[in-house]
Amino acid sequence: MATTTGRASRTARDGAAGAEGSRGHRGRRPGPVRRLLSQHWYAWAMTAPVVIVVGVLVGWPLVRGVYLSLTDATEATVGRTIGVNVIPARYEFVGLENYVDILTSSLFWGRLAWTVLWTVACVGLHYGIGLGLAMMLHRRLRFRSVYRVLLILPWAIPGFVAAFIWRYLFNSDYGVINAMLKAAGLGAVGWLDDPTTAKIAVIAVNVWVGVPFMMVALLGGLQSIPAELYEAAEVDGATPWQRFRHVTLPGLRSVSSTVVLLGTIWTFNMFPVIFLITRGGPGTSTEILVTYAFREAFTGVRNYSGSAAWGVIILLLLVVMAVVYRRALRKQGEVW
Repeated sequence: MATTTGRASRTARDGAAGAEGSRGHRGRRPGPVRRLLSQHWYAWAMTAPVVIVVGVLVGWPLVRGVYLSLTDATEATVGRTIGVNVIPARYEFVGLENYVDILTSSLFWGRLAWTVLWTVACVGLHYGIGLGLAMMLHRRLRFRSVYRVLLILPWAIPGFVAAFIWRYLFNSDYGVINAMLKAAGLGAVGWLDDPTTAKIAVIAVNVWVGVPFMMVALLGGLQSIPAELYEAAEVDGATPWQRFRHVTLPGLRSVSSTVVLLGTIWTFNMFPVIFLITRGGPGTSTEILVTYAFREAFTGVRNYSGSAAWGVIILLLLVVMAVVYRRALRKQGEVW
């Protein structure tokens, strides 16, 4: 009887321990990755094809470019196939030599200075003109819908088409702009023949191309600001400037932070306007970083490794700029 009772008590204790272990195993919280996949599996399934395509189309070329930037690959040393003859690659790993050559050259710093000036001027004009037009179209005007369509048209025109049109307009001999100047009794201007006027010309074209996007984005931001804020400010006796400063600008802060960042990235890499209008000229006065990287890879003796290094440096500059910009917004209380 005592033996039977002992066995029963041990069995009960083992069963209780097993049940407790089972409850502990079931009660253990899953890890963050497992929890994320279990809760949002449908979203991950829907986005997986896009992630795979982007990884193949963007990730692999990026990795390949970084690898080439660490070699001495040129047109003469890369592998290629000519007919039935297969020429193997003969380039070698050189480490950071390409980066050192670029960063220690005055060529890079000259291009960087003009690229920064070009970006700041264009984005500043984009935002200022776009905000002015957005505020105008936000008011009740006759034919407001027609004005909106006309102002959005430059954005709808492909970049290379706009560049060719403006190249014709700026032509020194038979351009429309010089024809208008001559009709007004003024002398013709060699817009694309002088470094200063060429820089003004490409900035003007890029502003014409980029203002519609800024205008549409800011117009949407203006329409999201509650009208009650303006009414309360007007009742309090605020002037139009005070309403603009203390109601409009704070209401547009989240939209402005996004469009300014996007505009900076797009303008920093605006290849078509520079290349198709001036081809970096006269000389190299209007050449920005991306056009020079293109020239390294596809003109003259093709320096693939040098061009890849230029591309990686451009990417790093934009990443650093975006990180600094994001931290500045977070310090101001913006969530982005």
